[in-house]
Amino acid sequence: MKNKLVIVNDSMQKNYRYYLTEPIGRNFDPEFKPELTPKEMLELGIFGGVYMRDCTKEFPKDWFTKAKFSKKFGRDESLNFFGVNASQPLWVWKEKGWIYDEDPRGWFQWYCRYFMGRRCKDDARQIKRWKAIKRHISQLKKHCKKGDFSCRPKQRQAVLHWAYDSRKI
Repeated sequence: MKNKLVIVNDSMQKNYRYYLTEPIGRNFDPEFKPELTPKEMLELGIFGGVYMRDCTKEFPKDWFTKAKFSKKFGRDESLNFFGVNASQPLWVWKEKGWIYDEDPRGWFQWYCRYFMGRRCKDDARQIKRWKAIKRHISQLKKHCKKGDFSCRPKQRQAVLHWAYDSRKI
C-alpha cells in the first residue's frame, strides 16, 4: 500500500497533515478489537449528534449518510442510542490531559483516523484507554439483565462511545 497524504482543514485544525499507512479497517494492534466501526457508531447515535459535523470531508462519505447529527447548535441527547447524555465537555478532557494535540476532538477522532489507516505515537496510550473501559462493561454485566436497555443507560451510552456494542450486554 502506498502511503496517502491527508490534509485537514476544519474548525479545530488548519493544514494538519498525516499519512494513511495501513488499509482501511485493517492491521489493528492485536490488543485493539473494537466492536463497532466509526460509521456504525455515527449511525447508532453518539455524542448528542454534534461530533464531526464540520469534518466530514476527511472521512468516507458513506460514514455520514445515516449519521445522527443535531440540527441545532448544541448537542441533542435524544439522538444518542440510549437517549441520554454520557459525555463530558471537551474542556474536562483537556484539563485531565486526555487530549493528544494531533486529535483535538479526543478519542473518537483518534479512532476514526486509526480506522482509516493512520498510525501515530499516541496509539498505545489510546488503546490502553480503550481497554480500561472494560470496567464499565463488567459493571453492566453484574448489575443488568442482558438486553435491558433501561438499566444504566448513561453507562451503556458511554461504553458505546468507545466502540463497544453495549446493545449486546
